[in-house]
Amino acid sequence: MSGRAVVTVDLRKVAENTRRVVDALGGRSVIGVTKVTCGSAAVARAMLAGGAAGIADSRLENLVGLRAAGIDVPLWLLRAPVPALADETVRVADVSLESEIETIEALDAAAHRVGRRHSIVAMVDLGDLREGMLPDALPAFVERAEAMPNIDLLGIGTSLTCYGAIVPDAENLGELVALTQSAEARIGRRLLVSGGMSSSLDALVAGTLPERVDSLRIGESILLGVSTVTREPILGLHTDAILASAPVIEVMRKPSAPRGTAAQDAFGGTPTFRDRGERLRAICAIGHQDVVPTGIRPLDSRIGVLGASSDHLVLDVEDMAAPPRVGDEITFLPGYSATLRLFTSPYVEKRFVGA
Repeated sequence: MSGRAVVTVDLRKVAENTRRVVDALGGRSVIGVTKVTCGSAAVARAMLAGGAAGIADSRLENLVGLRAAGIDVPLWLLRAPVPALADETVRVADVSLESEIETIEALDAAAHRVGRRHSIVAMVDLGDLREGMLPDALPAFVERAEAMPNIDLLGIGTSLTCYGAIVPDAENLGELVALTQSAEARIGRRLLVSGGMSSSLDALVAGTLPERVDSLRIGESILLGVSTVTREPILGLHTDAILASAPVIEVMRKPSAPRGTAAQDAFGGTPTFRDRGERLRAICAIGHQDVVPTGIRPLDSRIGVLGASSDHLVLDVEDMAAPPRVGDEITFLPGYSATLRLFTSPYVEKRFVGA
């Protein structure tokens, strides 16, 4: 035990999950997304071992780290750069997702300066209202991109579910295919159809993923083993490839409701409490700065997460068979939001096993 909060990644399970996703997609390419792990090279290698065709991340800094770690495969930049970052983008990323003419003009000029080409996926907003141009703007974008001497239009893509929670289905993915085919007819060559992220696996399971969708960008389902639409297990994937643990720093019997005049908590909220009398409570050395408390589930179902401050996670441990002692570790299964913050926090130790 390290005495600190730890997030542990089982790389064997990550590789196995990747292989199951690749096999289920039947020949479509899978771009493994490492952004929730802050661009972990170990996770990238596990995804590649499982059959991923490339690696994607939303942060240039993470792609720089992957290159420095020797990840020599196509790297995709998921979040479009501002024009000021065009030079760094073309040096590090092979592909970027783009929707603004101004940005691809900057990428074209930057690619010319370093003597290389840069590929883009033109992003179309099909209802989720995150990034992407509206469909009627695509023809002019394609025409402009095709005229740039250092830019290769690789394909047409979309993002669904992450912002507006719109589910990929036969209608919106069918529209993506139709838009791509129209662009192909205009330029006279085949384009990649990048049909979204982990949420598109639900369309695969439902039998509504169009055959023409030939690439998906998959992160959460590979790493956490769940559908991003239902948060339920999908495709028989491991759901425990990532675990979190934190040491207990206090175990005491206390009232279950505070006493005194109530105001706002540390985060401006007004908490409510159920008075259950005195209960055995434990505090773990982890808090909002390190994790989303509502996004973690103790492996021991008899433990309840009551809440957290910046640095303290408060648990109800009354129903445990044997109460924890100071220094013991409590282990949790984190969801996406919790995993993101665990990897971002410098106070949480990162461990990789099963390589």
